[in-house]
Amino acid sequence: MDSASHFVIGVGLAGLSQLDPLVQTDPALVTVIMIGVIAGSQAPDFDTITRLKNNETYIRQHRGFSHSIPAIMFWTVILTALLYLFVPKPSGLLHLLGWIFLAVSLHVFMDLFNTYGTQALRPFSKKWISWNIIHIFDPFIFITHVIAVLLWITGMAEPVVVFPTLYACLFLYYVVRTIYHRWIDVTVSRKMSLPDDDTLTVMPTVRFRYWHLMLKRADGSYELGSYIKGQINWLETVSSDEHPLIEQSKSHPSVAALLDFSYHTVANVTTHDWGTEVRWCDARYRYRKQYPFVAIVFYNHQQQPIASYVGWLNDRKLYKRLYQEAKLNPSPS
Repeated sequence: MDSASHFVIGVGLAGLSQLDPLVQTDPALVTVIMIGVIAGSQAPDFDTITRLKNNETYIRQHRGFSHSIPAIMFWTVILTALLYLFVPKPSGLLHLLGWIFLAVSLHVFMDLFNTYGTQALRPFSKKWISWNIIHIFDPFIFITHVIAVLLWITGMAEPVVVFPTLYACLFLYYVVRTIYHRWIDVTVSRKMSLPDDDTLTVMPTVRFRYWHLMLKRADGSYELGSYIKGQINWLETVSSDEHPLIEQSKSHPSVAALLDFSYHTVANVTTHDWGTEVRWCDARYRYRKQYPFVAIVFYNHQQQPIASYVGWLNDRKLYKRLYQEAKLNPSPS
């Protein structure tokens, strides 16, 4: 999920902690647990600092080991140790530990439901797990948390009533979306009579009844479409080109970072007067007829890499930076 959603969920967990009898009777513990669950709700995403090194490191690391089983334990212990300095009461230690553990674990668990996914099973498996059920920003989750928090801080309702109700509703919401996701998958697969070698992926949007469809064919091509209120619309078919530089580019750090993260990539080659551009894109992320999550490598006529980029694409700014890095003059187009 996005950082804003994780933040309001952290505040929501602070409200839920009011059910804890010890928290109700210890004002100091209230403050420390609030800080702990808000920090814990953000902690797995502290790996965004790797972006300062380069995009390749960020793509490989984000939601990787920081969302793993050892990392959940690490974030829980380190935050508890730091905050326990301010509540040196033996009776409060396990309560503080438990609430922070819940916040960190819930962050990782909720991230499994969107398309980006996590490597939550490390160190047992490095596979990216993405259940494609909840959009990275879900308006229902965000708005209901904001309403619950406002009811709490304005004194219009007691937290022991508001937050159990909130999380009971969210549990049902997740169940409904999971069932609906499965129903769409089965319905579309039956209507298309898909062969065993084809793989259908149903992906969420911010709208409950609007879903993206991605069909991977046995030949490696992809059909992209949508499912809107019971209607299936296929929009585009994309496939990889055949070119020796595509295979060569797989060893480039920018492309290797994308391939390490995504199992749904397409590679295309464009020839320029100065050399060749190899562009890999993640077929899951189609936006306004473009695929903005990419790895691009520029090669000169000697097939040597002269510039590269991996990450989310802004064509105009990207090309300006890449051309400058390659010491080329951008074409008028």
